[in-house]
Amino acid sequence: MSELKITINKTELPIKEYRGQRVVTLKEIDAVHERPEGTARKRFNDNKEHFIEEVDFFQLDQPSEIRTLGIERPQGGTPQAVTLITESGYLMLVKSFTDDLAWTVQRQLVNTYFRATPEQRSEAARQTEIDMQKLTPELRQMIHMELRLQEQEEALKEANRRIDGIRDVVTLSPNGWREACRKQIVKIARKLGGNEYIRDVNAEIFHLVDERAGVSLATRLTNKRRRMADEGVCKSKRDRQTKVDVIADDKKLIEIYVAVVKDMSIKYGVDGGHVNEA
Repeated sequence: MSELKITINKTELPIKEYRGQRVVTLKEIDAVHERPEGTARKRFNDNKEHFIEEVDFFQLDQPSEIRTLGIERPQGGTPQAVTLITESGYLMLVKSFTDDLAWTVQRQLVNTYFRATPEQRSEAARQTEIDMQKLTPELRQMIHMELRLQEQEEALKEANRRIDGIRDVVTLSPNGWREACRKQIVKIARKLGGNEYIRDVNAEIFHLVDERAGVSLATRLTNKRRRMADEGVCKSKRDRQTKVDVIADDKKLIEIYVAVVKDMSIKYGVDGGHVNEA
C-alpha cells in the first residue's frame, strides 16, 4: 500500500495523523521551509515553556507508535523519540519565519495539510482503498486485522490517558498554581474553539470564585489599586494588577480558584497533563 503524501514547496510530505489530528515533525518543518536542519528544533526548545503538550505537540517514545506513523531514521531504524507538532504548535513555531517563502509555505501547509477539506480526505481514503484492492485477499485480511488491533490499542491508550489526565486535574496543586492554572485555562479555551475564548473562560472562573467565596474580585481589585496609589506606586504598575493578583493575596481564594479551575477542566473534558508541577 502506497504512502499518502502532499507536496508543499516541492517537498513531499507524508500524511501523518495522531489522536485524530494531522501532525508534522520538526525535521519536516525545516524541509518545507528550506531551513537548515535543526532550526525548528532549536526554536521549539528555546520557547518550549509556551507550548502545551497534547495541544501544541506530542512527545512519542514508544517504538510501536513511531513505526505506525512511518517515521524512520535516515540511516534506517526507528528513532528513540519523536516530537509531533500540531497545527497550533506549527503556527506558534513559525511566527519568526517572516520571509516571503515562509508566508507562502504556511498558507499551503495550513490549507492543504492541516485543514484538508472533506473532499480531500475522501479522495485520500478512496486512493487507499484502490491500493488495497491491488493486494491479495490474504494480505488485505492481514492488514485489516493489524489496523483493528492498532485501533484497539490506541483506544486503550486514549482511555488510560484520559484517566491519568483527570487524576492530574484532581491533584492540581496550589503550589505553582498561577502557571498551572494559566496553562489549564488555555487548554479549556482551545477545547472551546481557540485562544479567543480565554477571556470568556476567565470571566466564568472569576464569577464562580465570587459566588463560592462570597466576595467581589472586582471590588477587591479596585481597593488594591487604591492602596497602591496611597503607597506611591506608579500608575502603570497599578494598572497591571489583575483579579489573579487579588487572589494571590488570599490563601483561601487561591484554594477556591484552583478548585474552580479543576471543576472547569472536568466539565469541558480537558485533562491536566503536567500542569500540577510546582
